[in-house]
Amino acid sequence: MDARGRSAWRRGRVPAGVGVVVAWTLAFPGAVPNGVGRLGSLVETFLPWLGLAAPVLLAVGLVRRSATALLALVLVSGVWLGRFGGATVAGEAPGHDLTAVQHNVSDENPDPDGTARALMAAGPHLIALQELTPAALPAYRSALAARYPHHAVHGTMGLWSAYPLRDVRPLDIRPPGFGADWNRGLRATAVTPHGEAAVYVAHLPSVRLGPTAGFGSAARDASAALLGEAIAAEGAGTVIVLGDLNGTVDDRGLTPVTSRLRPAPPAFALSWPAALPLARIDHVLTRSATVVGIRTLPATGSDHLPVAARIRW
Repeated sequence: MDARGRSAWRRGRVPAGVGVVVAWTLAFPGAVPNGVGRLGSLVETFLPWLGLAAPVLLAVGLVRRSATALLALVLVSGVWLGRFGGATVAGEAPGHDLTAVQHNVSDENPDPDGTARALMAAGPHLIALQELTPAALPAYRSALAARYPHHAVHGTMGLWSAYPLRDVRPLDIRPPGFGADWNRGLRATAVTPHGEAAVYVAHLPSVRLGPTAGFGSAARDASAALLGEAIAAEGAGTVIVLGDLNGTVDDRGLTPVTSRLRPAPPAFALSWPAALPLARIDHVLTRSATVVGIRTLPATGSDHLPVAARIRW
């Protein structure tokens, strides 16, 4: 009993109650409604960070000698480990056929040449870039030309390949109300030694968090729906999607895309923002082929970290 006559089970009930809510949210994030301010998508974007409730509950349990808080700690920790524990020990499966790098290079990148060289250091066969600017494009072309003789550029999207590319065409994923100068989609067929693959390079609209609109993902979600339709209609058996999707694979707004593709294996590989990565919004997703390992590369002059994925046919 404490000075107020409360037992260890009665102390810390409020923090413990919060812990139960956190555990429930971790277990059933889809139950968080999305109708107001797209709260559900916001929670899903930063879902792993709800695990920070565990050290808080530990502190409360020890300082206040609260058995209830410690029990809530066990609950939160168990649910978090069940959902994300695999990502903390994830390793790359042995054997892969090609490596792909995805990078939003930033339209404010002061060192495109250095960025290109940093990406080549990972030894990829495919390099997808977003936010290419007319001013920076010659530097990327020059730096990548020797090792990647095949490339395609449309709008601010670029794809460099060690293998021949054919059937290159724009991919229209413009949400309603966006002008014809918004060109953030590219589709090509990569002719690899392991077979042909339809390669999609995409950059979905950014999301904004505001006090009135909440998690402003409406345009992103509309663009994701169009990308999902294109993938569903794709005739090639093997598909590789490389892109800044401005959302995590847990975000229900990306379901039109993620439901049609295989996710990367469990691994945090957080890519944004580069200075303090909080979420992986840069993705390598596949159909038929399998991503057997994914990791981030060292920072470049971008506000995103590059993501490298090993793919097995």
